[in-house]
Amino acid sequence: MKVRKAPARQNPPRSVETRGVEAANRPVTIVIADDHTIFREGLRRLLEAEPAFRVIGEAGDGTEAIQQVRQLKPDILLLDILMPRVSGLQVLDELSAARTSVRTIVLTAAIEPSKAVETLQRGARGVLLKEASTAHLFKCIRCVAEGQYWVGREEVGNLVEYMRREVSAAQDARERLGLTGRELEIVSAIVAGLSNREMASQFAISEQTVKHHLTRIYDKLGVSNRLELALYAIQRRLVDESGP
Repeated sequence: MKVRKAPARQNPPRSVETRGVEAANRPVTIVIADDHTIFREGLRRLLEAEPAFRVIGEAGDGTEAIQQVRQLKPDILLLDILMPRVSGLQVLDELSAARTSVRTIVLTAAIEPSKAVETLQRGARGVLLKEASTAHLFKCIRCVAEGQYWVGREEVGNLVEYMRREVSAAQDARERLGLTGRELEIVSAIVAGLSNREMASQFAISEQTVKHHLTRIYDKLGVSNRLELALYAIQRRLVDESGP
């Protein structure tokens, strides 16, 4: 009697959701671009101690930074604004023109508010001072990798003062835009750099309620993220001088 072998068991195909979870769980790939070798090496060691990050390349000048991004296609580029050969701003222009998927975080020892605004306008997704804590650096990378913008609370405060001095706001903007009192409080908190959790605690509401408020605010003002909302609010003086 001939015994037929049972067909080999095959694993079911992975669903789109499963592949998405796997992609979300992979390390964030990073290229470091800075002309100071000691700083690059120290930053690499710091990042490689965190399992969620993987440094896949380094660049010592702007030209090399562009080449590394094009060849390695990292998730994140940590870019010094003052680079030899090609400046950090020129790197941002080149990467924006090439429509690369990389998200750039500008690292700098110091930056004027006007220059911070310019870097964001030219394609940066984050601005962080080199003196920032490790916790802030890691949080910044995670937020930007998830598609958000990052401007540390101190930088936001400086931007607020700069935009208030330089940009004339429309009169009675609050009434014309139809924002409620609570929505104006949320806007003010966003400009101050508060997270959803911090706003929920401050206003004694849930984080989900904060998200609902933000969705309505985005719809009313025609913005799509926290950075656009903050800049919009500053330009039109939707926030009080004293903050939230």
